[in-house]
Amino acid sequence: MRPVSLERGAAPNAEGSCLVSFGNTTVLCAVSVEDGVPGWKKGKGEGWLTAEYAMLPRATNTRTSRERGQVGGRTQEIQRLIGRSVRAMLDDFKWGEYTLKVDCDVMRADGGTRTAAITGAAVAVCDAFDWMVATGRVVASPVRRRVAAVSVGVVDGRPLLDLEYVEDVRAEVDANVVMSSEGRFVEVQGTGENGTFARAELDALLDLATNGITALHSAQAHALSHPRPHSSASPSPRR
Repeated sequence: MRPVSLERGAAPNAEGSCLVSFGNTTVLCAVSVEDGVPGWKKGKGEGWLTAEYAMLPRATNTRTSRERGQVGGRTQEIQRLIGRSVRAMLDDFKWGEYTLKVDCDVMRADGGTRTAAITGAAVAVCDAFDWMVATGRVVASPVRRRVAAVSVGVVDGRPLLDLEYVEDVRAEVDANVVMSSEGRFVEVQGTGENGTFARAELDALLDLATNGITALHSAQAHALSHPRPHSSASPSPRR
């Protein structure tokens, strides 16, 4: 793993937030708690959790245009991955009709932005639910486990963990792995970029990812072991 940093409370106006860094990749994850749920959820007494992902224009070496109106296919894929991953932290949605919106904004991109976003979002979601408990919105947090994610790949014939950009663009095999703190897989995305790969190569990459995610879960646990940073989030849900 590249050096990992998890800074809770980095967006003090949010109900939960975390500034996560994997090496030179930095993502701000902020969770907003809003009153109400999507129409298809209304009347069930259940909440919802969803995610959005964006990259700031100068997160990369050259300016990337903002996505206005129509969100690109890559962005849609990533934010759906983040949403599925953080929802895996929960067994159900029985916390009342509140929606948690997870915003992941890439401030600096050097490979692994989606995996960093998932890892930071998990910490922010824990804090958001703790805020809901502290303010009397729920009796107990519904979080049952954390999730974390890392990229792995084969570069020049060698399996590598947590690829930075210059490695990612040269990878013969590229994969993103999401796992729970219980040691179970949430999602595995793997691609032979320029051909095929053997089962033994996949097994080696999964072993490498498991070791990396174990370290990430330890970093999350350490970050969450300290008292929750002060939040200036509003005392009642935003409508």
